[in-house]
Amino acid sequence: MKLLFQTLCLCLALGLATPSHHEGHLQGDEPAGDAPKHDHSMHHAAVLDRCAGMEMDAVAITEQGVPYFFEGDHLFKGFHGKAELSNQSFSELDDHHHLGHVDAAFHMHIPDAPEHHDHMFFFLDTKVFSYYNHTLEPGYPKDIKEVFPGVPDHLDAAVECPEEDCKSNLVIFFKGDDIYHYDVKTQKMDEKEFASMPNCTSAFRWLGHYYCFHGHQFSKFDPMTGEVHGRYPKDAREYFMRCPKFGDASNHVEREQCSHVHLDAVTSDDAGSVYAFRAHHFLRMEGEKMHSDTIESAFKELHSEVDAVFSYEGHMHMIKDSEVYVYKVGEPHTHLEGYPKPLKEELGIDGPVDAAFVCQDHHIAHVIKDQTLYEVDLKATPRVPIKDGPLTLFKYVDAAMCGPDGVKIVVGNHFYHFESLMIMQAAKAIPEAKRVSTELFGCDH
Repeated sequence: MKLLFQTLCLCLALGLATPSHHEGHLQGDEPAGDAPKHDHSMHHAAVLDRCAGMEMDAVAITEQGVPYFFEGDHLFKGFHGKAELSNQSFSELDDHHHLGHVDAAFHMHIPDAPEHHDHMFFFLDTKVFSYYNHTLEPGYPKDIKEVFPGVPDHLDAAVECPEEDCKSNLVIFFKGDDIYHYDVKTQKMDEKEFASMPNCTSAFRWLGHYYCFHGHQFSKFDPMTGEVHGRYPKDAREYFMRCPKFGDASNHVEREQCSHVHLDAVTSDDAGSVYAFRAHHFLRMEGEKMHSDTIESAFKELHSEVDAVFSYEGHMHMIKDSEVYVYKVGEPHTHLEGYPKPLKEELGIDGPVDAAFVCQDHHIAHVIKDQTLYEVDLKATPRVPIKDGPLTLFKYVDAAMCGPDGVKIVVGNHFYHFESLMIMQAAKAIPEAKRVSTELFGCDH
């Protein structure tokens, strides 16, 4: 089985991008001892395309929950966006090892172990680097065996497994066919046999699930047994990044239901159908029926990627950059003459905006821009935005919609439900986070 997976593994294109909202920079100390200072300008300047097919070397989650994907001497931050040189964020890795690539990486979250809690660990050849609060810890890098006794050098992948998933706080290390469970508290290491799993080139824990990446594909696995359930492997580019479709045989519905990439916009029309937009694709939910296609096919004037969408009197108002497109809802959707129009002319607001929604039986468009909520009376002429107050519960918002059950605010891979607009405006605390893929779209895995 492993030979079969190895044959299938070509190159991984897993650079997910974070939302631009999640940019971060790590600053480090000067290199210790006599380690030579590396000339950062010597790195190659090749442009890496997350969608072209490449094999990621390592994945680590930052303290803020942003996945960092390493490929060679480059780094992808979050679920979309361009690659940058790793030494711009982790100069110490370069200073000590003339960074060619990171072997393995993980983020440890163990409140009972303050010496390791919320640290990011990077493994390069025989050394391990520990970062806390974006700063290299004193005394690092150290030999791997000094910090993790018994763990071999030149690893392929690593992933943390907290006690709620693994009965004790473990780190799972991968090297070729060998898999190790390392107990952080006892420093005991058990070698495991994950017979149904391919060899992992990188691995990470995301939204409570465990993923092994091999080539441009991935498999979800049980961290205790290594069992892979369901239809795997799958193409990482369809679930972990924003890329155009890969072939006509792609299952758009399943991909859009289960994707981990954040939404660009979401709305509910007068008939109760929900439209969710993500990069080049959209998902339409009519009761339990699901349909997905490219934005180009249904809204050809838009081509792809919208900033916000709201529904009003049988029409969808779609905001892209500083323009508004309006479509009459139907089969097919009809693009209204005279559009697009400038957003400033249509709603009185300068673009771009983050989200917009209209609650049922109302004529007020609520527009979120940065951390401010605006109201625009759609029956007024001219339309003049009124500041409705700050929206300080969230640092940013990806999408929002309003329906009979209240307001849903989408941030990253989660949404937050308020029973009404008034309750949202008066709220002093963020409600329980719910997963977009499972609890909004009904993904079963």
